[in-house]
Amino acid sequence: MLKLEARPQPSRWWSIGSPLLALLITVVIGVLLFAALGKDPVRGLQIFFWEPVKSPYALSELMVKATPLLIIALGLAVCFRSNVWNIGAEGQFVIGAVAAGGVALLADKTTGPWIVPAIIAAGVLGGMAWAGITALLRDRFNANEILVSLMLVYVADMVLSYLVFGPWKDPQGYNFPQTKTFEAVTQIPRLMSGSRVSIGLLIGLAGALALWLFLFRTRAGFAQQVGGLAPAAARYAGFSSRKALWVALLTSGGAAGLAGALEVAGPIGQLTPYVPAGYGFAAIIVAFVGRLHPAGMVFSAILMSMFYIGGELAQSRLGLPKSLTGVFQGLLLFSLLACDTLIAYRVRWTGRISASMKGAR
Repeated sequence: MLKLEARPQPSRWWSIGSPLLALLITVVIGVLLFAALGKDPVRGLQIFFWEPVKSPYALSELMVKATPLLIIALGLAVCFRSNVWNIGAEGQFVIGAVAAGGVALLADKTTGPWIVPAIIAAGVLGGMAWAGITALLRDRFNANEILVSLMLVYVADMVLSYLVFGPWKDPQGYNFPQTKTFEAVTQIPRLMSGSRVSIGLLIGLAGALALWLFLFRTRAGFAQQVGGLAPAAARYAGFSSRKALWVALLTSGGAAGLAGALEVAGPIGQLTPYVPAGYGFAAIIVAFVGRLHPAGMVFSAILMSMFYIGGELAQSRLGLPKSLTGVFQGLLLFSLLACDTLIAYRVRWTGRISASMKGAR
């Protein structure tokens, strides 16, 4: 019979191999899912894993989707490594977009290029302010940051809806709930003509390098992780667990707000009720599939953006609901959680027969 046996120490090989096995399991279940829906499984896998990378244009769109996922995941990694569970990055993304959109709406034909840094700064500050509410309630009243940050997502959505249905609604927009299209000067600079990829991609990659240096090459990064994981040990060593809480949440909120600013002043170009795209929740999966390591999160962000694009293509080409994107994201997360068991445990074949089976013989 099969038995789980605790390992003397966690397996480094399975720590790397677990996400790969989880992806393989996701693909296998995906094949079965396509077959059950009466669709060609090979065509389904082609749409999810080949179409998003088959041409330069497809790759550029992949990078557009991967950029906000990576930036948000980098901020969440600081939280999770500090044992602070920020589940509300989606709300911080939305408020960052709202703050950035508010600055963008101030621009007119005479506005100079200085508006772009102002838009980015507004997005970062908006996300930090929204995450700061969670930090304050956790710090002063010991409120659960999971519930507070998650509930604030819905408040953020209501703030956005109020603005685009109310005071910021475009009077020339044929009664659609949206702001006017932002002036061209507010556009986040693009890396190349004919592509929607902006400098946000470079910001995300630079952020991954900065996070690696912070976490693994600085005393402050070490103190940040110890302050969250072992408050008593942190106090003994002279580190502040309270500071770790604030740094984690403000960093995470700022990163989510930055992603929101880059999104509304980049590909979207205005505020609409559809700004919340689920990036804040998907970035949680990106962070854990990437093992909370900057390099790993770069690759997992690309994988998750393939699911986003694959879901959109499956809707138009196979007639499947767009929610298939969420199905694949959920499959990957649960497969990863199951496979992570192999990091601390090994599967053994004992060859023993239970007493009840012996008695039956």
